[in-house]
Amino acid sequence: GKWFASIGTKGSKGTKVFALAGAVENVGLVEVPMGTTLRTIVYDIGGGISDKREFKAIQIGGPSGACLPASLLDTEIDFDSLDEAGAMMGSGGLVVMNDSTCMVDTARFFTDFSVDESCGKCVPCRVGMKAMLNILNQITTGQGTLEDIRLLEELGEHIKESSHCGLGKTAPNPVLSTIRYFREEYEAHIQDKRCPALVCVDLIQFRVNEEQCKMCGLCKKACPIEAITWEKKKPAVIDREKCIRCRSCILACKFGA
Repeated sequence: GKWFASIGTKGSKGTKVFALAGAVENVGLVEVPMGTTLRTIVYDIGGGISDKREFKAIQIGGPSGACLPASLLDTEIDFDSLDEAGAMMGSGGLVVMNDSTCMVDTARFFTDFSVDESCGKCVPCRVGMKAMLNILNQITTGQGTLEDIRLLEELGEHIKESSHCGLGKTAPNPVLSTIRYFREEYEAHIQDKRCPALVCVDLIQFRVNEEQCKMCGLCKKACPIEAITWEKKKPAVIDREKCIRCRSCILACKFGA
């Protein structure tokens, strides 16, 4: 016990096991001393971001964990530092996200999970989380308003304070943290009717930007229903009537065209 307590920080002793997943080269279980930075885990142990993409966020603590931005990569992992950042140690999940991730859609995804997991015993979690999910669905489909951001924050804080168990007390974290650190993405969805990460299909116009197209044909090969026509040395063209908005072309294109 004395030896184990010699590892870590003043307020958080020993080591911690994390399940490292997502957009990193090396995934799996990692055991690190308390006080290790997120940057060390992502880049030294995880091997950096896969597919030569840029780091965007890391969710720590499981489905109810907070999403932290690149500016907090040097945060030391211990109970006090994570609490200050609005995050938690939780179940030890570490999900790395790259620049192709929409943080509003991420918040919606984990809120949907929490709604499904709620036992339904107390009103704040049972009703409140469904209300948050409805608002997020509206925002990701281009029907949100700026007032929705304030309402999400108000609902989230109330649910955390008044829910009976740990699920409800932490379930709003993905929403509250993404608003705190990625508010500009919420505003883009609401004001510009645009998803910067090109994830929310209701806010995407499926067409080829001819100025950026490198005429490589990767999008045509990726299309599952042959809605894209392409000839060598000519830009690709999307048939919008055939297009099923599956995003295969977006994911295949390396040039943002």
